[in-house]
Amino acid sequence: MSQLIILALIVIYAGGVWKFWNGFERTNFQRTLPNRLLLSLFWPALVIANKSYRRNFRKALKG
Repeated sequence: MSQLIILALIVIYAGGVWKFWNGFERTNFQRTLPNRLLLSLFWPALVIANKSYRRNFRKALKG
């Protein structure tokens, strides 16, 4: 059962990275590769900790 939960979390994380990466152009962030990469990889922590990032994350997911 715990393996199923871990697999589900990995799928959710990878889906968030993929959706944010593809929708990055709709955000207000600076369009550089390092910025895009870091913001995509650290999306779970940033969504929890930063209101501005949450807004931009929602913009990136719409589309």
